[in-house]
Amino acid sequence: MTHIGWPVPEPVIPEGTHPALADATRAAVAAFAAARAKHTRAELAEKVQIGADGTPTMRLDILVDTAVAEVVDRHRVNLLSEEIGVIDHGSAVTLVVDPVDGTANAAAGVPLSAFAGVVAVDGVAREALTCWLDTGRCWHAVAGEPTPYRTTGRRELDGAAVSLLRPHGADDDAWWRVAKRAARVRILSTSCLEAALVAEGSTDAFADAGSDTHRIMDLAAAMVMVPAAGGAVLDVRGRPLEIDPDLTRRWSGVVAATRELAEELAATIEEKP
Repeated sequence: MTHIGWPVPEPVIPEGTHPALADATRAAVAAFAAARAKHTRAELAEKVQIGADGTPTMRLDILVDTAVAEVVDRHRVNLLSEEIGVIDHGSAVTLVVDPVDGTANAAAGVPLSAFAGVVAVDGVAREALTCWLDTGRCWHAVAGEPTPYRTTGRRELDGAAVSLLRPHGADDDAWWRVAKRAARVRILSTSCLEAALVAEGSTDAFADAGSDTHRIMDLAAAMVMVPAAGGAVLDVRGRPLEIDPDLTRRWSGVVAATRELAEELAATIEEKP
């Protein structure tokens, strides 16, 4: 079967979500569903251009990102996206968007991919929504406000359940140091969804083991959601996580149930042999 046959559900967007973020989520889900209905797996995965972040863009990415850009134009807010880059309407509000996080999964028919969007005001992340595209399930948080999600509260790496990016070669030793201490290791290949699972207490932590793969849109939603749920988000090498239109910047993000676990993960990854 060359097409992915199952339907894409409507997103369950919480009341009170910023109108531009809510509309962007609905547009992303609709474009995702339309792309899946029209294109084969191979067509969805075809690299059709170079994105604003300097990496190849799959057809699925640009179809969804274009739909989000149309919403941004209607609401007259700015956009920062890994595919299209920056759209500047002169607004204090910017949507920071990962249109399809886990595109390789989505194009192959693996039901692990997400839309993630953040409302930033004058460069500060204020509100986040992550939508699991194959289920319609959404996680929403506003900085400084109570959230229904709570992390596991785990403080130690030994015995933890940890999601990791796949090893990339230079980070193999660090990857194995973490894997040997964790009780369970998962590679889901969708950073935004994995961060949401940390926020709600389904797993203890998620990390890039030092490969500097993450862009800011991979981490922006976690920067709002996870601290609100009692956890912490940081960079392995201590670099500040900043919403920056310079998409050449990279991080090795750590998303954990507690500050203690995040710091222990970072120290383990950076440990010298």
